[in-house]
Formats: sequence, C-alpha cells, structure tokens
Amino acid sequence: MEQLEQIIGYTFQNKKLLKQALTHSSYANEKKLGKLGCNERLEFLGDAVLELISSDFLYRKFSQIPEGELTKKRASLVCEPSLAYCAREFGLPEFLLLGKGENMTGGRNRDSIVSDATEALLGAIYLDGGFSNAKKFVLNFILNDIEHKQLFYDSKTILQELVQEKGLQPIEYVLTGEDGPDHDKRFTVVVQVNGQVVGSGTGHTKKAAEQAAAYQAIQEKKF
Repeated sequence: MEQLEQIIGYTFQNKKLLKQALTHSSYANEKKLGKLGCNERLEFLGDAVLELISSDFLYRKFSQIPEGELTKKRASLVCEPSLAYCAREFGLPEFLLLGKGENMTGGRNRDSIVSDATEALLGAIYLDGGFSNAKKFVLNFILNDIEHKQLFYDSKTILQELVQEKGLQPIEYVLTGEDGPDHDKRFTVVVQVNGQVVGSGTGHTKKAAEQAAAYQAIQEKKF
C-alpha cells in the first residue's frame, strides 16, 4: 500500500480506507469480511465525487460549449473503459485484493472491476483527505491528457463521421486473431473502409480492439 501511495502522491491517515478501496467483493467473501468489507460503498461515494469534479472541470475549461456537448464529453472521459485505462496507466490493477477464483479468471484485467476500484480509491481519498486532495487525484490521473483520451474512446464514432463526410462505404470491423487463455484473451481486429484495411488494434475485449483499430485509422488517415 505504501508503494501505491507513492505512485498517487497521497499518504492516507487511515490505512484501513485504502485497503477497503482495494478490496473486491470476491476477496471480502473469501475472507468472510461481510457485505460491508468490500469497496462497493466507497465506489458509490467516489462516483459522485468524480461527477462533481469532472463537471466543474469541463464547465470551466470549455466555456463556449452547451450543456449537451459537456454531458457527452463527461460521459466519454469517466466511462468504464476510460477509468480502467487511466487506472492501468498508474498500475492500480496489481494492487487490487481479489478472491482466488476472480483472480484466476482474469478479474485483474476486467474493466468493470478496475474502474470500480478507481472510483473507490477516489472515495477513500475524499473521506481521508477532503475535496482538494480528491480533486488533485482526478486532475492528475483521470482528467489529464483529455484530448487524447476523448479521441481514443470516441474513435469509432469519429471514424464513422469522417467516412460519412467523404461519402465512402460503411465501415467493417473484422476479427483477425484471438490469443491467450480464456481468462486473459487478446483480440486483434482490423477496420476496413471500401474493402481496404485502414487500421488494426488489439484489446482484452473485441470492443476495445475495435476502438484501437479505429484510433489507428484516424491517426494514419489511409481512407
């Protein structure tokens, strides 16, 4: 836990809060910690704190954008895949406490588990150190480099719009590879426009691989 504190730049006064934020329900069940022993209550709190901080940040940063567009931006920046991506960037998955079965079936790579733990960690920071420390964590690890993150997580939509503008044929995503054990699959997908491959990508899910392929297509502009 000290290593994680060093990474996120925040030292907990109450170490139990940090441990609870990292505790998945499967671990709590295995260790007979009870329903309140996992990170779900902290996740509930962290979700609300994240919505307030991200809303405030976007409201101030994009002063000329209407409410509907701000809502879309917030949704893409704090969605499950985005939070999981942010968490992996600072190594959160390796610190999670999972039950043996959950760990063996790839729980550490599952977006839902990792994103929930990110919100739980934020909730724990908020309880332990107040709003300013929670905001600092969000700005440093979630709302950093938002242009790149939004482009990546909206890449399929953006690519669709670009292709439609040019009057090209519909986009097709084709699964070309599947590697690894069942609990740690890696999918490879290519995206085609007018029958030509314009990008490829890999991910732990087909959807993630499609996003990566679309992102490469936008970057390389081969259509």
